[in-house]
Amino acid sequence: MTAAASPLPGTGGLAGELAALQAIWHRDMLHYSRDRVKIVVTLIQPVLMVAFLGGALATLLPASPGGADYRTFLFPGMLVMTVQAPAISAGASLVADRQMGFLRELIVAPVRRETLLVGRCLGGATIATCQGALLLPLAAIAGLPYKPAMLALLLAELAVVALAMTAFGVLLAVTISNAETFYAVMGILTTPIVFLSGAMFPVGGLPGWLASAVIVNPVSYAVDALRRTITAHLAVPASDPLFDGPRWGGWQPPVILELAGLALGGIIMLVWAARRFSRPD
Repeated sequence: MTAAASPLPGTGGLAGELAALQAIWHRDMLHYSRDRVKIVVTLIQPVLMVAFLGGALATLLPASPGGADYRTFLFPGMLVMTVQAPAISAGASLVADRQMGFLRELIVAPVRRETLLVGRCLGGATIATCQGALLLPLAAIAGLPYKPAMLALLLAELAVVALAMTAFGVLLAVTISNAETFYAVMGILTTPIVFLSGAMFPVGGLPGWLASAVIVNPVSYAVDALRRTITAHLAVPASDPLFDGPRWGGWQPPVILELAGLALGGIIMLVWAARRFSRPD
C-alpha cells in the first residue's frame, strides 16, 4: 500500500501529525461506542462485587465512625479495576492490529510513528476514563453521597490512572512482539498488582514482605488516592485501619504526590514505548 492509500490524513507538518493523532483516537472511540454489550458487561463485575461481596463483608466488619463500611472501602478498588481492563486492552488492540496487518498500513502513513502510538494511548486512556465515569453514578450502592466536588475529583484522578495503565499496556505491546507471550505476561502481571494494591483487602495487617510489595506497586497509590478522596468527604478518621494506605517508613504520601508519581510514570512509559515503536522494523 502506498502512502496515498493510507487510512490516515497526512497534510505534513504539525497539522498532519495532529490530524493523524485525532484519527487514531476517533477510531478507538468509535469502536468503543459501538460495542455497547461490552460496555455493560465490563460494568457488571464491579457492581456485583460492591453490592454482594461488599454488602456481605460489611455485615462482618464494623463501620467507621464516619459511617463508611467495607462497601465504601471496596468501591475505589472497583473503580481502578474498571479502568484497568480497557486501559490494558489498548496494548492488546495494538497486538491485534499487528497480527491483522493493519499496523503495517498505519506505519506507511506520512506521519511519525510516535504520533500513531500516542493517539492509540490517548484513545485507550479516554475509553478507560469513560468506563470509570459510568461507574461513578452507582456510588450510592457503596454508601457514597453524590457530592459534585468529590465526583469531579474522582473523575480527574481516574483520568491520571487510566493514562498510566494505558501507557503500561502499550509499552508491553511494543516490547513483546509475540501475541501469545503478550497475553501470558499480562495474565501473570494484572492479578498480583490488583490483589497487592489494597483494592480488596486492607494493607495495614499484611506481613512485612507483602507490605513491601504494596509499597512498590504503583496501583496501590491509585487505589489509595481515590479512597482518601472519598473518605475526606465522609469524615472518616485518619486512624481508621480499614482505610489505611501505603506508607514510607510510617509516613503516608499526600494524594497529590501519589497522582504526580502515577502521571510521571505514565509519561515515562509512553516516551519509552514511543522510542521503541519509532525504530524501523
